[in-house]
Amino acid sequence: MNIDHHESFQHMIEESLAGVISAERKQSLREHLDTCAPCQEYLSASNRVIASLGGFSFEVDPTLNARVFVSLRLRGQQVQAAQPSRRRWVLISLAAVVLTLGGSFVDLQFGDLIASAFDIQRAQAQLGLLAFWIVPSLCVLLLFPLLPLLSKAGTRREERTI
Repeated sequence: MNIDHHESFQHMIEESLAGVISAERKQSLREHLDTCAPCQEYLSASNRVIASLGGFSFEVDPTLNARVFVSLRLRGQQVQAAQPSRRRWVLISLAAVVLTLGGSFVDLQFGDLIASAFDIQRAQAQLGLLAFWIVPSLCVLLLFPLLPLLSKAGTRREERTI
């Protein structure tokens, strides 16, 4: 008998042991096992493997789950305590506003100096400062109030995966 034929019957043996084989395939498998020694050996070896898996069972300390949950809850509380408070986020956002406005004002005041140093018109220097300093600073500034929300969403997502 060819090897592919044996492989299909070995697959049927595995389905039978898993309990997911149809009645007609099970009958076909029984008929084949009556005449095929290699498949009989495969069935016998598979049964021995399944029987030996019972030897891998072990007792679990009943308090283990409780200790794991307490540990996870404690870690969650530590993570929440380490996150900056709302007041701190407001102060950080205000500092970012002051730095953005102050830096933009200084840069715009030195527009003539920058324009002469790079031999460009003052309007071009101001547009360059607007594009490379003021707009990115404002974007980062707008990100600050969103950070606590993003942080909480990430924490909730991690809690769901645990």
